Amino acid sequence: MAMALDILFCLSVYLLFTQGAQGNIDDYDCVDIYKQPAFQHPLLKNHKIQETFNLDGNIERSNKYNTQEHCPKGTVAILRQGNESHSVHLNSDEYYGQHFATIETITDGTVHRGAEAEISIHDLKLQNNQYSKSQIWLENGSAGNLNSIQAGWAVHSRLYGDSVTRLTIYWTGDGYRKTGCYNTQCPGFVVVSQKLFLGKGFWGSSIYGETSLTFNIQVNQDPNSGNWVLQISNEVIGYWPKELFTYLNKGASLVRYGGNTYLSPDGISPPMGNGHFPVADFKKTAHFKNIVVRDSNYKRVYVEDKKIRRYADSYSCYRVTYWDYYKSTGVAFSFGGPGGNCGV
Repeated sequence: MAMALDILFCLSVYLLFTQGAQGNIDDYDCVDIYKQPAFQHPLLKNHKIQETFNLDGNIERSNKYNTQEHCPKGTVAILRQGNESHSVHLNSDEYYGQHFATIETITDGTVHRGAEAEISIHDLKLQNNQYSKSQIWLENGSAGNLNSIQAGWAVHSRLYGDSVTRLTIYWTGDGYRKTGCYNTQCPGFVVVSQKLFLGKGFWGSSIYGETSLTFNIQVNQDPNSGNWVLQISNEVIGYWPKELFTYLNKGASLVRYGGNTYLSPDGISPPMGNGHFPVADFKKTAHFKNIVVRDSNYKRVYVEDKKIRRYADSYSCYRVTYWDYYKSTGVAFSFGGPGGNCGV
């Protein structure tokens, strides 16, 4: 029964965002699609919105589901969110106070045109200023000029003002120096969906020992436009225009999957994943499964064991266990931990 529920959740994951969690009513605006924040970027003044997407050889259109939409045709849903934290706690391992438990591809000259995974969803209670994320990174370029796209879920008390698990994205085009932000807080990411996804809280989460709730997330470079497209299941949410990047236009040199945390002012790091160390039982652990990348020819392929490395920088707080390939899970790994006094 639990397995059937898990499959059902994966097939209809878009419903996770079309119903508000009890007590969690997010304010959003229905904005003319050509007047959304993205077009305040100087490089996007003449950008024409991409309406069809060439993915897996099929043309995908946004808003294909016949469900109630948040906003009228010709508009997109933009979460109302303060501007106090455009670059709050950057997502690089050089940034003071962060911790990681991830797997990532080795940088050997291989070009990746996308990444995909099913990510388990969990509720966490965080202190002010902490964050805990489960996400995918696609990166290229040197540290000072790094191009990075990040997408997954985050519990980010300073960014959102609560401990709700929310779909969250981030990007930078210059190593976090002057460009980049979360969601649509700065010009860049182009939203094409009429339903509120970015910053939206999930209405449910996994229940320890009982059910595993996951969602499928994909970030792929469109072979025709060169833009980087964000999908949840088969729904196109939007894309990062190629104009934002220099190195990522040539593909990603590194793909990373896993967890990332930031500590509170008292030096305590929050829980990661579901707050437990990884185990084999996916009902008791945070996990990524069905992990694939797109190769230089835009073909979906499994991550090769010999081309990944595991990384956890504080074994007493966070760990990662790689499970290889199984028919039931594809390529998968478990990760997470309780946090605590994990150092810097």
